[in-house]
Amino acid sequence: MLTILGPTATGKTALAARVAYELNGEVISADSRQVYRRMDIGTGKDFADYIIEGAPVPYHLIDIAEPGTEYNIFRYQQDFLRVYGDIKDRGKLPVLCGGSGMYLESVLKGYHLPEVQRDPIYTESLLNKTEEGLTDILRSLKTLHNKTDLEDRDRLIRAIEIEMKARGNNSGPAFPKISSTVFGIWFPRGLLKKRITDRLQGRLENGMIAEIEQLLKSGITPERLMRYGLEYKSGTRFVTGEISFDELFNSLNTAIHQFSKRQMTWFRRMERQGLKIHWIDGRWALREKMAFIIDHLPD
Repeated sequence: MLTILGPTATGKTALAARVAYELNGEVISADSRQVYRRMDIGTGKDFADYIIEGAPVPYHLIDIAEPGTEYNIFRYQQDFLRVYGDIKDRGKLPVLCGGSGMYLESVLKGYHLPEVQRDPIYTESLLNKTEEGLTDILRSLKTLHNKTDLEDRDRLIRAIEIEMKARGNNSGPAFPKISSTVFGIWFPRGLLKKRITDRLQGRLENGMIAEIEQLLKSGITPERLMRYGLEYKSGTRFVTGEISFDELFNSLNTAIHQFSKRQMTWFRRMERQGLKIHWIDGRWALREKMAFIIDHLPD
């Protein structure tokens, strides 16, 4: 397998699609939000990137779940293995691509995640605790790399439930070891900030607010929609009249910059823990990127 990762707005999808086109491959998305249907602009589904010289490049694990439903790493691993096996059986090269650190790591490191069913009795015991108390419990169970669990009370309780139950449950098959050559895309900080700002402006000008309005009209509550990441949190607050457009743009722009820094922190941690990432300068021309990738593929 070949993996292309990097922070937001670095052009991962376009490069992964080109690699798949050139090397007889298919792209497997590692994005925790692009799994949801009808959440296109806010999650950055760049479908045009999958058309190379007029030919469609196959992609997988995009638009596979309904907004409002729970999709998690356990489900992602199962879906990944199904798609990965199918691609390999057809003699194609799987190209894993994304920026969701935990989804990438669950595959590259082979997380063992036994399925955890909800336990109403245990959940009830957590309901009377404050959010600070719940956070303390979760911190006692694991290192909190994924801060999104702290942003919502229901997610906090579910995360605690999973950690507690998984500790006493090692049943089920282990995730198979998958060998992958990993490439990462980086830009100088100032240039990446400009790319993020320009892309945000483009999304706002090309229907992101209308997309959020339509999702709300479809029956998704504002509280639920705001759980799906920065764009939907700020966008929903604007649509419901909590903030002005200027507040939306400025707060969201700052938050995405901060998010991209957290992504790089995650990838650097993966390196410190032994994952080799071959870094590609995002400013290189496409032919230079492709040559670099081919030069670093195993014989």
